[in-house]
Amino acid sequence: MLGRPTFSKPALLPLLALALLALGVLALGTGAVRMGPVEVIQALAGPRDETYTRILYELRLPRILVGAVCGALFAASGAILQGVVRNPLASPDIVGVAAGAGLAAVFTLILLPKAPAWGLPVGAFGGALAAFGLVYLLARKAGEVLPIRLALIGVAVEASLDGLRRLILVRADDSIAQALIFLSGTVYGADWERLFRVLPFAAILIPLALVLHRRLDVLSFGEETAKSLGMRLEPARLVALGLGTALAAVAVMGVGILGFVGLIAPHAARLLVGSRFRLLLPASMLLGALLVVGADTLGRGLVPPLEIPAGLLTTLLGAPYFLYLMRKAGRVR
Repeated sequence: MLGRPTFSKPALLPLLALALLALGVLALGTGAVRMGPVEVIQALAGPRDETYTRILYELRLPRILVGAVCGALFAASGAILQGVVRNPLASPDIVGVAAGAGLAAVFTLILLPKAPAWGLPVGAFGGALAAFGLVYLLARKAGEVLPIRLALIGVAVEASLDGLRRLILVRADDSIAQALIFLSGTVYGADWERLFRVLPFAAILIPLALVLHRRLDVLSFGEETAKSLGMRLEPARLVALGLGTALAAVAVMGVGILGFVGLIAPHAARLLVGSRFRLLLPASMLLGALLVVGADTLGRGLVPPLEIPAGLLTTLLGAPYFLYLMRKAGRVR
């Protein structure tokens, strides 16, 4: 009797990459104008109908690439934050990234109504970093930042900033609708300009995270282990948290707030390849890219030509998964 096929942990990475490639081909053919995988490959391989070429190269390809890159950034951020805080339920939300970006986006539209199109994501990027700075300063006590204190203050700051944003939106006029679309988390309208706005940051931050994988491993082992290995704990923790926040802030700049991607992807990756960051980070990024591209493809394919925001689908998937993780953690205790 044949057993189930087994794969070594490193071998899972190329399999995930192949799955992402296959999903990308499927996503290119999904939408109001449907194309089969063979038609997509033929259109990419050589000259074809001008309409098909425009749909693929000008509309769908940049959208898929933006979704993949930003999904990878969210997932890498979640993996780092879960390791530093030592809590599998942690995500970019606990350091105020989502609420800070959302509030800054609303302020940008109110204070700078004639700002160019890039003003909204850039404002959100600044808001995300500012919110993390506030959380870190409030959590810092006697020269150190304890993970549990950081998590609790992060949740409080997140709730406060989110409440302020909701209050402003209630009082605002219809012109603020653009912020609502952005805050829902969507890849809709992503073009080459948006991709090239995100790529330089990703090209710096992702390699930096991979280079620091051993330090992230040590931080995830706990304070005593880190100190016994001679690590300067607070500077190392600040660098890791800053890196995790910057990754999420760049992702917000590209696609808005995509809920739960930074929670689900790292947790699933940990089940596949374990907790060592050498494999955990690339596996998380591939799963994050799969999750966002899959959600966007599903949102475009369910009821065309209408589109469901990817952020709505990731939230519908992530909320029950979060509850499952909480129940599982409760049983462990």
